[in-house]
Amino acid sequence: MALLVSLPAGILDMAWVLLLLLPAACLQTGNPAGTYRERYFAVIQPAYLSGVQGGSIEIPFSLYFPWEMAKDPQMRILWRWKHFLGELIYNSSSGFIHEHFKDRLILNWTQPQTYGALAILDLKEEDQTVYFCQVHLNTKSGMQRWQSIGGTQLIITHGEPPWLWL
Repeated sequence: MALLVSLPAGILDMAWVLLLLLPAACLQTGNPAGTYRERYFAVIQPAYLSGVQGGSIEIPFSLYFPWEMAKDPQMRILWRWKHFLGELIYNSSSGFIHEHFKDRLILNWTQPQTYGALAILDLKEEDQTVYFCQVHLNTKSGMQRWQSIGGTQLIITHGEPPWLWL
């Protein structure tokens, strides 16, 4: 048995939006604001970014964790490329920068911020790959380490970006 409803186009669009939002609303029931941050840890990065060869790009990240930081958190941000356990390309505590990225990486982050961005300058075709942010943090429960699972797929294009065509 199916229910057929005839609605004007605008109302039908609104009905689809409400239908799509329904599962999210159901998940929120009984889950007070902030609970995600109290129980889980994550590094949030965009899934995809696009940059123009020769230009630059920033890969933003946000950190979520439930632990209370130690008096000296010794927070470190590391970046890997190509795959989840790929080569290290940046280490905030030692200042290490992979040879491929010499003079082209800038980490816009200061301890104890829970957000920042990795800037890659003078983009090269070989930079097109996946980038993973990893965090090391000394907490009252001991040293914790976690990273983005999916990372950010960087796509390098040739020529001017479309917004410059206007």
